[in-house]
Amino acid sequence: MVATTRSKVNGTITKLLGASKAGVTKRTKSSSAGGRKPDSSRKTSTQIPTTEVVEVREKPASPHGTNAPLIAPQANSTAVLLIKQDASATTNTILDQAIVHLLSVDPSLKLLVESHDCGIFSAEGLAELVHPFQSLVSGIISQQVSGAAARTIKARFIDLFTPTPTSQQPFFPTPEMVVACPNDKLRSAGLSGRKAEYVVSLAEHFIDGTLSPEVLATAPDAEVIEKLIKVRGIGNWSAEMFLMFGLKRMDVFSTGDLGIQRGMAAHFGKDVAKLKSGGKGKWKYMSEADMLRLSEGFKPYRSLFMWYMWRASDVSVDALTEDGGAAKGKGKAKAKKA
Repeated sequence: MVATTRSKVNGTITKLLGASKAGVTKRTKSSSAGGRKPDSSRKTSTQIPTTEVVEVREKPASPHGTNAPLIAPQANSTAVLLIKQDASATTNTILDQAIVHLLSVDPSLKLLVESHDCGIFSAEGLAELVHPFQSLVSGIISQQVSGAAARTIKARFIDLFTPTPTSQQPFFPTPEMVVACPNDKLRSAGLSGRKAEYVVSLAEHFIDGTLSPEVLATAPDAEVIEKLIKVRGIGNWSAEMFLMFGLKRMDVFSTGDLGIQRGMAAHFGKDVAKLKSGGKGKWKYMSEADMLRLSEGFKPYRSLFMWYMWRASDVSVDALTEDGGAAKGKGKAKAKKA
């Protein structure tokens, strides 16, 4: 649960961070980006609720870097990694800056912009503390299962481990704990054999430093994606969604997302109903080449452009915002309507 209040002094945003958020819900069921639902299924044996008040002031922000404050997954560290980068804006101004750019390229986006507030790149959204390891594990757990099943499995997964006196609160197992856990014990939480291997692979990448808050905060998009897809169970689309929804990077663009294909086709004047009814076998609303060409002018804010194309396509992306949106599988963001 997250609540925010704005102080009248220096534009400070106070975020009240309660118990850990829910696991990823099924992607096609929610109605708007930025929402989260509390997880009421977690047992009290490992859920140790705390409320941390974080004073979040206006900070540098950049369309070319990670804008989310990241928390290291080590058991003895609850410090937030401070992001240092060559910033062209601040967390209070970058969304407005991005919207101005999008409208300068395509004024016809005005109605979408006026009708939908993008919470993930707002000052409050950019102040949200992100736990990369937890986000990515949650994404793996959610692959090809319903939201309710994912939340149950995640709660059981957490209950496999015992918090130490120095564990972060709310508790989530560290990579070291996961690697030390026998495979059959991981599967007892409801993970399939493959998913158990995936979370162990992810933990190993955090332990050896291939994935770290420092890398995720500072490496270029292509490098982060390259490192993520080396983890078993994380594909290119999953990595792209994590960059956008988890790391709050603003120039992510996914040609493999059906919702983006449909939204762009509709926005740029194609008859999407006719396209679908005439499609045979493996078809697309729009080719990757056309998607890249049409999106080129929206750089370096293509993440925001994608968000509005989901809106144009009436696509739910709530599940992608929960725990960073790192799930992989058949459930890529889909349009609700044909």
